[in-house]
Amino acid sequence: MKKIKVLIVDDSALVRNSLSEILSSDPAIEVIGTALDPIIAAQKIKKQIPDVITLDIEMPRMDGLTFLKKLMSQKPIPVVICSSLTYEGSDTAIKALELGAVEIITKPQLGKKQFFEESKIKICDTVKSASMVKVRPKLKTIDVKPKLTADVILSKPKSKTVIQKTEKVILIGASTGGTEALRDLLENFPVNCPGTVVVQHMPEFFTNSFAKRLNELCAVVVKEAEHGDYVLPGQVLIAPGNKHTLLKRDGEKYFVEVKDGPLVSRHKPSVDVLFRSAARYAGANSVGIIMTGMGDDGAKGMLELKEAGAYTIAQDEKSCIIYGMPKEAVKLGAIVDVVHLTQIHNKLKAKKVF
Repeated sequence: MKKIKVLIVDDSALVRNSLSEILSSDPAIEVIGTALDPIIAAQKIKKQIPDVITLDIEMPRMDGLTFLKKLMSQKPIPVVICSSLTYEGSDTAIKALELGAVEIITKPQLGKKQFFEESKIKICDTVKSASMVKVRPKLKTIDVKPKLTADVILSKPKSKTVIQKTEKVILIGASTGGTEALRDLLENFPVNCPGTVVVQHMPEFFTNSFAKRLNELCAVVVKEAEHGDYVLPGQVLIAPGNKHTLLKRDGEKYFVEVKDGPLVSRHKPSVDVLFRSAARYAGANSVGIIMTGMGDDGAKGMLELKEAGAYTIAQDEKSCIIYGMPKEAVKLGAIVDVVHLTQIHNKLKAKKVF
């Protein structure tokens, strides 16, 4: 099996060593080098081109954003931003995504064993996902820990009966490539759109910056979801990073529950958790949309939505950065319509969702 070659660029020796240890523990990944700044990184790239670069933002001699701009214009290579877990760093990381970075990871923090193990899974999966954006390798299955399902957060309902109400609610799940895809989609949402809840795989703090950026660009109100927020027409709630977000009902109103828990389908927040909760509490009043991303998070939850009577859409392969999550949902028979990204809003109009 051809390994994914990774170059780590970070001015912290501790972070370089920690990332090297984490990535090298995965048999599908090979760390071919490290660099303490972009100048040294550029010299190493001339000798050997990596499949993926992990890039710090604050570094001496040249900052990460400047290096990213040069890289994207001269020799595009999938870049994963490795950022500190801070509000300040999250705004800059969102800018990096707009400049062409593929994903964001937070710098590994040594501490509680569970936190480190979850970080290890997320970091390795993110690098694999990033490698597919350019070369789309067919990675062989490797031994990993069992993937938890939504059962650990919310059990399946014993009855399929759902209280009937006419108000629609839209649920969206996305991962790699989703930040730009969501921007394209939500910019076309009308101000009177049904209340919408989004799970975009992203670390905590970064979802808040992402929501603020979308709010600046879209006609609808976009905010990071907080526990107890009502799902209101004309508003989009972005699930906070490192927390699961569920749709619940309070009489005739929908609200979100934000809670901790283990990784589900290798993610937190998990699309499967959101979709299952919507199948239980909104049923046929739900509209499920699954978008670009690696893996299968959301596929099983989407099937539960469809079985509950919901209308379900998958972004098509042509418009996906990675056709993973939508593909798995289609394979399960969970999708009603497969639609190009630029036509999803028109399909929702045609179905009288808007």
